[in-house]
Amino acid sequence: MPTAALPTWRDWLFSAKAFLASMLALWIALAAGLSRPYWAMAAVYVVANPLSGATTSKALYRALGTLLGAAGSILLLPPLADTPELFSLAVALWTGGFLFVSLLDRTPRSYVFMLAGYSLPLIALPTVSEPGTIFDVAVARTEEITLGIVCASLVFALVLPVRVGPVLGAQAAAWLRDAGAWAGAILRREGATGATRERQRLAADIRAMDMLISQIAYDAATPVATRQARELRGRMAVLLPILSSLADRLEAVRANGAEPAGLAAVTAGILAWMEAGPEAAPDEVDRLQQALAALEPRGAAARDWDGLVLSSALERLKELVDLWQDCRALQRRITLGHRADRWKPAFRHRRTVGARPHYDFGLLLFSAGSVVLATLAACFVWIATGWDQGAGCVIMTAVGCSFFAALDNPAPQIRSFVIWMGVSVVASAVYLFAILPAVHDFPMLVAVFAVPFLIVGTLVTRPQFTMIAMLLAVNTASFVGLQASYSADFATFANGNIASVAGGLFGLVWSLVTRPFGAAFAARRLVRAGWADIAATARGGANRDPDVFAGRVFDRLGQLVPRLAQTADPDVAAADGLAELRIGMNILDLQRIRPALPAGLHPSLDAVLDGVAAAFGRRVATGRAEPAPESLLRAVDAALAALTEARIGTGERAGLQALVGLRRALFPHAPGPLRLGPLAAALPIAAE
Repeated sequence: MPTAALPTWRDWLFSAKAFLASMLALWIALAAGLSRPYWAMAAVYVVANPLSGATTSKALYRALGTLLGAAGSILLLPPLADTPELFSLAVALWTGGFLFVSLLDRTPRSYVFMLAGYSLPLIALPTVSEPGTIFDVAVARTEEITLGIVCASLVFALVLPVRVGPVLGAQAAAWLRDAGAWAGAILRREGATGATRERQRLAADIRAMDMLISQIAYDAATPVATRQARELRGRMAVLLPILSSLADRLEAVRANGAEPAGLAAVTAGILAWMEAGPEAAPDEVDRLQQALAALEPRGAAARDWDGLVLSSALERLKELVDLWQDCRALQRRITLGHRADRWKPAFRHRRTVGARPHYDFGLLLFSAGSVVLATLAACFVWIATGWDQGAGCVIMTAVGCSFFAALDNPAPQIRSFVIWMGVSVVASAVYLFAILPAVHDFPMLVAVFAVPFLIVGTLVTRPQFTMIAMLLAVNTASFVGLQASYSADFATFANGNIASVAGGLFGLVWSLVTRPFGAAFAARRLVRAGWADIAATARGGANRDPDVFAGRVFDRLGQLVPRLAQTADPDVAAADGLAELRIGMNILDLQRIRPALPAGLHPSLDAVLDGVAAAFGRRVATGRAEPAPESLLRAVDAALAALTEARIGTGERAGLQALVGLRRALFPHAPGPLRLGPLAAALPIAAE
């Protein structure tokens, strides 16, 4: 094994804490005489996470999910035990219904609902022939799971805890380095409008950070970091369209030959200030803002298209400076905690962007419905064959299909699930029939478990091995089935575990047959949903809130970017979510100010909005990224001309700003209109 692949001391520390918590839970369960002490041991590895806050949050969610599943078992089994077909339908609908809710909640909290879904078959099906015992079994399952998660939470919180705050701060610092590289390319004029996938990956990284932000509230050492983390996330989201707009404007300024003499020096100063980090002079921000204000076009120079584009570029530069200052300060505060300096926000230009999910309800219903049918089909096979261990087959079908339902193509993961479950069966057999008969006390039990479980535990912290390691630890602990006194029957062991592996194989075959679509299908649906969002926004029927619209665009980007490498569709590959975000925001600006404009201007603005709706509606209908038609360019120019001839006022200025931004986003290579009239002289900025 290469040196780079060897476990680090942090991996060994995590593994040691997980093993300590599992042995503590097992010892307490054995001492208390609980009926299935191995459930307590297995529960530790289900919730264990290198971050103490993440362990606490997952422990809480697992407790709630187990309680819901236990309650459902007590509610449904007694009245339906004599009607196996109806009980099978109830189990399948319960599993799929809670899975659908979990797919809607894409935070760690979703684990509550997924676990509630498959806990019911896990608890109820083995006792279906003795429904009178379901209450005792449900209580025992809840007690043992709760014991395991309490032990895990205490050990990870008290023994050399790893806090969420510094990890989040380090991840934010890495994101800022990547965003800074893009900003540097823009400021150095290195053709930074390209590399669409790399830029959109920054949006996906923001979505990934939401997971850490949701866990920081459970970290006792960082009680005040949650608000700062959300402030940072909101500014990071705003920074991306600002950079996208800035790249476009600076490129246009250079192409038009309208760059003022001092702009290169100011952009170089901004880049040097960004690279200097905390070592930059405290008054450097004020000096940069004053230098940018001095470059604003005045008089006749502000009356043409080139002047408006320059003003827009300068405004984006001002926003970049303030945003970068805030992001750097917030990242430092999250990393250092109470040791950091006080923070005063500099960015006040506009609202920051919060998290707003985009749902593909069709695909989500299909995924959940597939699990319902798979569970129901496995139940009917069990009923038809009369297999005495068939409950294990149904359980593993429900668990395997639920675990990977959110994936575009779950079959490879379910295949891995089955393979490593088989490995766990073999390891359990070795323990149960070759090792445990020689174990006579708890210290010996700890000793025989220590080496394999400590080694497997070091793999949990590595994303590429997390699922494999967790399956090995949880399944081995469960399949061994430790009790207070040794008891093992090979026929029963083999029959039960064959049923479990058969359930995994059934779920694999079911996924191969019912879910052949893959990532390309989901990516195309995401792109078309973005086009439909813009068309609906232009029609005025949806997305009145810019924050909601922008948040949904970022969420779609976060879902799309991981799928881009798995599709060769040119229309999907060419999708630029940041450009579409700028289009949508400018449409919203036009709709917001339209009622305040003179009635004579409404027809020209309506022509623009109708043209955008038609252009993107055509994309939705054809599924092709067709360019905006020339008729829309003429409509935008006509609206620009109409607004420049109107009476000067706040509404006219804001409307012209939105039209400038819309024209640049839709027609970046079109030459600008010749002159815009007297209103332009009063405009301080142009829109995104």
